[in-house]
Amino acid sequence: MDVLSDVVAAMRTGRPHSARRYKYAPWGITFAGAAEAGFHVVLRGSAWLIPRDGEPVALAPGDVVFLAHGQEHSLVSAPGAPTHEVRLLPDGTWTKTPPEEPRPGCPDTVTLCGTYQLDRDRAHRLLAELPEVVHLPATVGGHRSLRAAVELLGMELEEQRPGTDAIVTSLLDTLLLYILRAWWEGEHAAGRARGWAAALGDPAVAAALRAIHGDPARTWTVAELGAAGGLSRAAFARRFAVLVGEPPLTYLTWWRMTTAGRLLRHDDLSLRQIAERTGYTSEFAFAKAFKREYGVAPGQYRRQA
Repeated sequence: MDVLSDVVAAMRTGRPHSARRYKYAPWGITFAGAAEAGFHVVLRGSAWLIPRDGEPVALAPGDVVFLAHGQEHSLVSAPGAPTHEVRLLPDGTWTKTPPEEPRPGCPDTVTLCGTYQLDRDRAHRLLAELPEVVHLPATVGGHRSLRAAVELLGMELEEQRPGTDAIVTSLLDTLLLYILRAWWEGEHAAGRARGWAAALGDPAVAAALRAIHGDPARTWTVAELGAAGGLSRAAFARRFAVLVGEPPLTYLTWWRMTTAGRLLRHDDLSLRQIAERTGYTSEFAFAKAFKREYGVAPGQYRRQA
């Protein structure tokens, strides 16, 4: 089981959106705070990311920035440039900036921007531990898969050929995984890996996470999960709690309920089938556990979703 893919699939809701933007200096856009995560890629020219808190970040061609927590930020041609605020609409797109006067020559900057709708009520620790701004500078030979996905996405948005809608949606999902993978690998390479970034790279804890995600319905014991990673029960329990942030069986229960919520939103399985897939012996036991976790009964949650 690929834990990272499983976690992203559980967090993602709705459809991602993206747009290609052409700008002539001086320019500036302030993105109001929103529940969605977002990204910016500089395809041509340069730009500055001004986070709500923190220092400005200079962006060069090929740089990628990911904002996991939806905080207000600005993208500008230079620090101090005037900005126009845009807000996220219910359909996942942003309000429009005023049209620019046509100018001769090529635009100074071309950017690729996008948003992902995430389930903030069931935010995974992997998402919560990300910094406000993930900056992935373009380096020679670095993050080749990420660069390839950016290039394909940019081409599709520019050309708008048959099949573009489906291709763009798939590429955006792929891009999110590449961004998280690049951040995770960068943290390990720099010796900064903590929490979930360290957990995914720890052989024993990663093995236990794969076991939980691969078969959440199984009646796992701490000893069995520790054995999957080659550790004693006590040593494994300590290491898991330090890296993941909670005991193994607590995380197992949380993941079962998260899986149940996803199944209720996206599948037409019966409550009995969902109970079986998430490790509950009866529909009644599942409904009781679900209401304790979500505050509503499974049927009501499905109708609302």
